[in-house]
Amino acid sequence: MASHRSSARRGRTAAPARHPHRAVAPGGGWKRLAPRPGVLFLVVALLMFSCLLLVHGLARSQVGVDATGAVPTEEAHDEVPAAITDGGPIVDARGATPVSARMPAKTISLTFDDGPDPVWTPQVLEVLRRHQVPATFFVVGSMAAQHPQLLRDIRDAGSEVGLHTFTHPDLSAASDVRIDRELTETQLVLAGALGESSYLLRPPYSSTADAVDNDALRSFRTAGADGYLTVLSDTDSEDWQRPGVDAIVANSIPANGAGGVVLLHDAGGDRSQTVAALDRLIPQLQAQGYRFTTPETAVGLPADNRPVSTVHHLLGATLIGLVAVAGVVVDVLTWLLLVVGVLVVLRLVLMLVVAVRHHRQRHRPGFSWGPPVTEPVSVIVPAYNEKENIAATVRSLVASEHPVEVLVVDDGSTDGTAEIVEALARTMRLPNVRVIRQANGGKPAALNAGIAHARHQLIVMIDGDTVFEPATVGRLVAPFADPSVGAVAGNAKVASRRGLISRWQHIEYVMGFNVDRRVYDVLRCMPTIPGAVGAFRRSVLLEVGGVSDDTLAEDTDLTMAICRSGWRVVFEEHARAWTEAPATLGELWRQRYRWSYGTMQSMWKHRRAVLETGASGRFGRAGLGHLAVFQVLLPLLAPLVDIFLIYGLLFLDPVTTLIAWSSVQAIQLVAAVIAFRLEREPLRVLWLLPLQQIVYRQLMYAVVIRSMVTAVGGIRLGWQKLRRVGGLEDLLPAAPTAAEPRTTEIPREQLVVLSRR
Repeated sequence: MASHRSSARRGRTAAPARHPHRAVAPGGGWKRLAPRPGVLFLVVALLMFSCLLLVHGLARSQVGVDATGAVPTEEAHDEVPAAITDGGPIVDARGATPVSARMPAKTISLTFDDGPDPVWTPQVLEVLRRHQVPATFFVVGSMAAQHPQLLRDIRDAGSEVGLHTFTHPDLSAASDVRIDRELTETQLVLAGALGESSYLLRPPYSSTADAVDNDALRSFRTAGADGYLTVLSDTDSEDWQRPGVDAIVANSIPANGAGGVVLLHDAGGDRSQTVAALDRLIPQLQAQGYRFTTPETAVGLPADNRPVSTVHHLLGATLIGLVAVAGVVVDVLTWLLLVVGVLVVLRLVLMLVVAVRHHRQRHRPGFSWGPPVTEPVSVIVPAYNEKENIAATVRSLVASEHPVEVLVVDDGSTDGTAEIVEALARTMRLPNVRVIRQANGGKPAALNAGIAHARHQLIVMIDGDTVFEPATVGRLVAPFADPSVGAVAGNAKVASRRGLISRWQHIEYVMGFNVDRRVYDVLRCMPTIPGAVGAFRRSVLLEVGGVSDDTLAEDTDLTMAICRSGWRVVFEEHARAWTEAPATLGELWRQRYRWSYGTMQSMWKHRRAVLETGASGRFGRAGLGHLAVFQVLLPLLAPLVDIFLIYGLLFLDPVTTLIAWSSVQAIQLVAAVIAFRLEREPLRVLWLLPLQQIVYRQLMYAVVIRSMVTAVGGIRLGWQKLRRVGGLEDLLPAAPTAAEPRTTEIPREQLVVLSRR
């Protein structure tokens, strides 16, 4: 989500007896964050979705035409008997010794490959009906599954249906298992659409009998073992080349009155020439005394299409139904993928135009918020079990160049957090560092306690796992020189960038959170001031009722309330804070899950702003709209890019698919470079961006999806405190400055020494 919040945030759980760092189930007792039925449902849904994609991919994989331009081959023919190579186009390999048969003289069998096609097959059938001529359509199962009605139209027109496999592979190069699967799947389609089967097979890419090689014969035998009769061709119309109507007609007439099996196509491209040629070919052959029949009838074999059992018919109908459902699903996903592309481009445009505009405004010569803000500031540090980092946090605050009082609100810590701060204040003689102890009540209660005890009218909030630079406080409150500014969002940075996960988060902070805040600033609809670094007017906090505990995203909820009240919330990029980020994927998941869920809660709480007028309406339509589109809708739909990558590599043109996917990644890289330039961050870490897009980005998408499921299901989510590793001391000043700190009675040199202890 477009926000930064402390991983130490604590809030209410669903049970009356609360504990800030565990999740409590609505019915009581410690439970997992997500119910087991929900996980099971998600797994089942993913499996069903994967099956639909697989079905659709098999049904709509790209199918070419049989002819390949007659490329010479050197395959072996020594195992092919002369009865085949010197025989006719009808090959019977069902017995121990393959035999073949020719068509009788003056007998024509019209055959059509690669269909059925919703455009050309009906036109071919119309010509056949008009001339009362039967034909045999060797259909591709994947095409037939998409257009089962065309199979019924073929049978109603008096023609037959044969098999041309399911996905149009070269059977001579396929294994016996693949051959069996291709034919079985196609038979299922025929059974579902017609309630009939077929024993006629035309292998894809086959030609005449004299071209049969050892591999092709093996495939004939494999199919023959299952009862299939192979039908080749001896008269090639070459309509796949679209040579013109006259050429197709001439190529389709056997020489010297011989009979023949004519090869034509009713799919695989523009077949207008085939349709026109057929309308001329049939009358011409009839005038020459030819008769038209089917291959098996011509050689005295039983009719091709025969009824199947009820079970096979139901199985086939189920397969066709799955293909239909898969088609609808994938068509919808394709449109959604287009939406994703538009959103990605739109976000890039926002970054280029709005974020760059924000940067230029703040860096133009002479820019100033107004007179310097010199009044002291109250810094509130809500803390629960922050022993690893609290000392570094306090030391960074007392080293501030701006006058501050530091209020550490110990929210019932059990690890000695309060004692560490009190000892530090005594050792360093820090009168402006105070510890406020209270029973555990959650982060909102701790912040409200700090507001109540604050002595000053400007309030800065910082988390107990964060350190400020010496100039941060001064820069953070500088915008208050403008009386219209009610709150300021600082620039949160990832402290440790050693590990892979931390570096990925660093990229995310720069590309996402801070770029988005620039856009929100320009549009005056800031939805979140990060809990790690934010400043407020005390009067504004009191005006909106303080920090609410209605949501798990109290920082977002508070910021939205301030925007709706008419105050301006700005982003100050120079007010940097360094915060500890989750070190493991599990901790990152828990943190982002809370962020995402809490943001959705806040959006729902303030949903009425969309319909309101004035400042609240402007925030609702711009701020909530931006969140809904780019932080909820886009992450929900963005996995489609990767889904279609896999789909395209398996079932479409891999080269085209990779080019399209790489284009999306290139857009992301452009966006990353712009964002890093705006933040003046080194670009060298961007070599991790491709891997982040493959691994880390999927985790963030899963977080949003899980949060949406949780929100829709009405599940109450509690807090789990993340494990601290510390190490923020390394970010404290390594050398003293000339100015003496205004909030201490000891020189800065001593502060530096103490910060190293």
